[in-house]
Amino acid sequence: MRYSVLSLLKEAFNGNKGWKPTWRDPEPQAEYDVIIVGGGGHGLATAYYLAREFGINRVAVLEKGWIGSGNVGRNTTIIRSNYLLEGNQPFYEKSLKLWEGLEQDFNYNAMVSQRGIINLYHSDPQRDAFVRRANAMRLSGADAEILNQNTLRQMCPFLDFDNARFPVQGGLIQRRGGTVRHDAVAWGYARGADQRGVDILQNCEVTDFIIENGVCSGVETNRGIIRANKVGVAVAGSSGRVMAQAGMRLPIETHVLQAFVSEGLKPVLPGVITFGAGHFYVSQSDKGGLVFGGDIDGYNSYAQRGNLPVVEDVCESGMAIMPMIGRSKLLRMWGGVMDMSMDGSPIIDKMPIDGLYLNAGWCYGGFKATPASGWCFAHLLAKDEPHETATQYRLDRFKRGAMVDERGAGAQPNLH
Repeated sequence: MRYSVLSLLKEAFNGNKGWKPTWRDPEPQAEYDVIIVGGGGHGLATAYYLAREFGINRVAVLEKGWIGSGNVGRNTTIIRSNYLLEGNQPFYEKSLKLWEGLEQDFNYNAMVSQRGIINLYHSDPQRDAFVRRANAMRLSGADAEILNQNTLRQMCPFLDFDNARFPVQGGLIQRRGGTVRHDAVAWGYARGADQRGVDILQNCEVTDFIIENGVCSGVETNRGIIRANKVGVAVAGSSGRVMAQAGMRLPIETHVLQAFVSEGLKPVLPGVITFGAGHFYVSQSDKGGLVFGGDIDGYNSYAQRGNLPVVEDVCESGMAIMPMIGRSKLLRMWGGVMDMSMDGSPIIDKMPIDGLYLNAGWCYGGFKATPASGWCFAHLLAKDEPHETATQYRLDRFKRGAMVDERGAGAQPNLH
């Protein structure tokens, strides 16, 4: 079924009795061309682009829970491409361009809202660093503007410009950045992949890899053995645990990252705002709630829950730039498990075991990268060579000393 105004009107007059399931619930086949372990945004996007761009549709996506139960449904929904390093900027700009046409591409309302993102700066050296980043963005084809304090006052009069410790002097704005409805992204990619013949297998947990003579030829699951020519792993915070089943130890630590939503408020934020003197980012949802987050919890964990000291730290950072939010009530909070690489950048690469491929190490930035991550991982699986925008995301960069360290955002930022 293709969604359109006509289909909506038809079902409205028909009591909404004609809607079909968004995707099938098939039984596992004995063999596929490609298995994708992980039914989150990256895994589903990979399957979608494998089928659409490369004509490979004998694909199975294995999800241990249900679609949308992992990080793709546990994030703060921000999309952007305001990066500095040439190893990152072209990749995230490709992702943002894919976001811009995504809803028309897979015929699903993902609520892409390019309301803009503003990174605040609080000192002259920070302003100079943002100017440098803006120039790097423009060189890759992205949009970037530096806002002085007067312009920013007109856009965001509620900011604390007179804060004695963190005075807001201006900001870097990317007007094409914004937010997207996170779980709708998973549903849209799942629907699009399913329509192209991909099998989406929920409640199908991988318990081991089938590795014979240095070649991965499939996986063992709680629903039986499934064989494939190639196996791609995209399981976010579970990367270390899953890849350990293949006898590999990754340069990744798993940490908890919390996110928060306030009670519903009248429209107040023009877009996404980030704190330049701490780790705090906030936007406003379509329901009026302020959606915000900050640093990881700082300890290794696979649990999807956080702790109270980080709640205090994040709220303090928010109060430092927007004292007004102190009057609003916190409605709910949740935690996702982050696969924090040592340099804060991802890994999209073939593994030393033939037939095994990895997509991991996204740290804080996994959601915004979803389309490009899926595209580049699909390219790697189909052609056995990295996409031109992902050539620096090789696993051996840690051995070669070729880290892509954007701002010390890895598992141990104090050591960067």
